[in-house]
Amino acid sequence: MTFRELWCALVPLYGKGEARAVADYLLEVYFGLSKADVMCGAVEDMAPAYESELRLLQARLLHGEPVQYVVGRAEFCGRWYSVCPGVLIPRPETEELCALIAADRMAHGRQNVLDIGTGSGCIAVTLALDMPQSSVTAWDISDEALGVAAGNARRLGADVEFEHRDVLAGSLPDAAWDVIVSNPPYICDKEKKDMSANVLDHEPHAALFVPDNDPLLFYRAITHYAARSLRRGGALYFELNPLYADLTAGMVRQAGLSQVEIREDMYGKRRMLKAVRET
Repeated sequence: MTFRELWCALVPLYGKGEARAVADYLLEVYFGLSKADVMCGAVEDMAPAYESELRLLQARLLHGEPVQYVVGRAEFCGRWYSVCPGVLIPRPETEELCALIAADRMAHGRQNVLDIGTGSGCIAVTLALDMPQSSVTAWDISDEALGVAAGNARRLGADVEFEHRDVLAGSLPDAAWDVIVSNPPYICDKEKKDMSANVLDHEPHAALFVPDNDPLLFYRAITHYAARSLRRGGALYFELNPLYADLTAGMVRQAGLSQVEIREDMYGKRRMLKAVRET
């Protein structure tokens, strides 16, 4: 196999530019081949066993499986996280949410932080490492996700307490948090038609979708918990569905939180919300 054969086979699925990026990612992360190695013929010079493995991985990509699942790793905030189909692949937009929290809260000293719906653990681990004076707890309803997240925390040396909890269940612990953060399921079923097949067919639907008739299902439950469990001066942070940014902000205000801000991500989408409990 040549490099050109590898990435050209992916063009019908991804388009020319993304296909090449996927091929580069596969070769670099899984086989350790830099772009310079590839230009010098490293793919063509692969031993038969490695070429056979490459063809198997290519077949998974052609089936639409995200390259992060194929190689088993995804980068987030400069660190590598193990990922599998049971957890959502970390996105660059969520890195901005972590940076916002760290910038906001570092001056407050030790923070008691809760990440709701932790998935791979990328938010919880990032905050634990970037705010080392803080205590971080992470919840998820999925035992598989909690296992992956705990493994990522151990490997990266982050001190995070992981707990199996369902924020919709209603029986949540009394606590005093300085920060509550969540990137909850927020995509309505009606939006599926605009999504790529590799997301729809492979990433966990429980981490992505909410009913069309209740787009704020998780936001509302988390906000009501935050309104009673945040310390005075504590802050709630959400990653948002831009379609419902104003609706979410209004609901947060009605719950009694103040200083509600909506911020844009690197793509100009209204992607992050911050609110404070003042009383």
